[in-house]
Amino acid sequence: MSSALDDLLGLVDAPDRFDHSHADLRAKQAQALGERFHERRERIKLLDHRATEASVTDIRDRADMVPLLFPHTVYKSYPESFLVNERWDRLGKWLSTVSPYPITPIETNDLGGIDEWIERLQAAGHYVSCSSGTTGKSAMLLASERDMDWSRIDTVNVFSWGSGVRPGRDRRMMGVAVTAAVPKNIIIGQAQEAAFGDPDKKRFRLPVPPLTVGALTSMVVLRKKIADGTALPEEIAQFERTSAERQQNLDDALTSAAEALIEHRADKLYISGMWNALYNTAKLVREMGYSAKDFHPDNCLYVGGGLKRAQLPEDYQQFVHETFNIPAEHDFQNYSMQELNSGMPKCRKGDRYHVPPWMVPFVLDETGETMLPHESGEIEGRAGFFDLSLDGRWGGVITGDKICLDLDPCACGAASPSIRNTIVRYADLTAGDDKIGCAGTVDAYVRGLA
Repeated sequence: MSSALDDLLGLVDAPDRFDHSHADLRAKQAQALGERFHERRERIKLLDHRATEASVTDIRDRADMVPLLFPHTVYKSYPESFLVNERWDRLGKWLSTVSPYPITPIETNDLGGIDEWIERLQAAGHYVSCSSGTTGKSAMLLASERDMDWSRIDTVNVFSWGSGVRPGRDRRMMGVAVTAAVPKNIIIGQAQEAAFGDPDKKRFRLPVPPLTVGALTSMVVLRKKIADGTALPEEIAQFERTSAERQQNLDDALTSAAEALIEHRADKLYISGMWNALYNTAKLVREMGYSAKDFHPDNCLYVGGGLKRAQLPEDYQQFVHETFNIPAEHDFQNYSMQELNSGMPKCRKGDRYHVPPWMVPFVLDETGETMLPHESGEIEGRAGFFDLSLDGRWGGVITGDKICLDLDPCACGAASPSIRNTIVRYADLTAGDDKIGCAGTVDAYVRGLA
């Protein structure tokens, strides 16, 4: 007999996976949360600490899980000195506090940097991804081989549902993005190309060096040095030179992207990127004298991530669509984050992001400590999620996002819980001072163990 957890995860390939209502899922999701809790409590140190602190011994409904959701900042709770001083052994010990799998000590004395450390962890089955650190220190998140396998399946299904494009291997892949070269991003890109890309047409990638975890964390280290006054003048000068070179490289790369898009305008295109790069590339294409009338009428667009605080005109989306001849039904947008394993695709009629049955949504008060009562209709508050598909770390997270969750059926016909396209970050609402109630005690505990 299959478990509730298996039943929910088994819907990953189901054509009707977004047709299950909150009322239909409530009991089974509660059972699955309980299964995950009992399976992982003794295997994740931080989870056991939180459960003991909150006197949680069982999960009977969603409210019981709230004290066990980790603030998203927990994945940034490593002391910055571990990066500054390249203490990879200590960083590995920190990771072990949030991992369900033992992290065997590895040789670190001969490492040339964090990228080599991550390669050695990956060889042992531990995949470390790193967020972009838009608002400060980067998050480091563990994943397992099972998580990589899940992402290969989920990303294709999510894109197909949200864009209406079926995997036909008949499109030229055009990547207009600078993304972090972390395991999850690489896996997703490979899976999308295998499903939708024409194998006889070479994929276009922006001609810029990959943004590795080492490159990301080096910026964190330098910011720390500048803040505490230990950065040397030559380090600051080198940083300024590097920043200028990267901006010039990006400008040149976007010009190359615009030229490549024009060259292949007769092909059926799969264009991917983030809004800032897409908009600026579209501007270049217009300046070169081309627009929608010159492009294939069946193109599609994959947008990953939000604006990342880029300042764009109000009509930036329409401008991109009209430049590349993107039909409304082939515009794909997805709500997710590095802390989750699964995506929530936006429907084409209701303009809402749909939550899959293995993702349990929570709407919390601003502190993240209390779940707001909600069994029907729409409610606004801080987003929390439990991604039951996650294997390499705990699936529960309190995010930095303010959302409107609707439990009623969507105009598109799907019955699943859905999130309105009005998501904002609390950090943007509070001038960067976003406080989650349990974050301080969690950080203190993790630092103490690490």
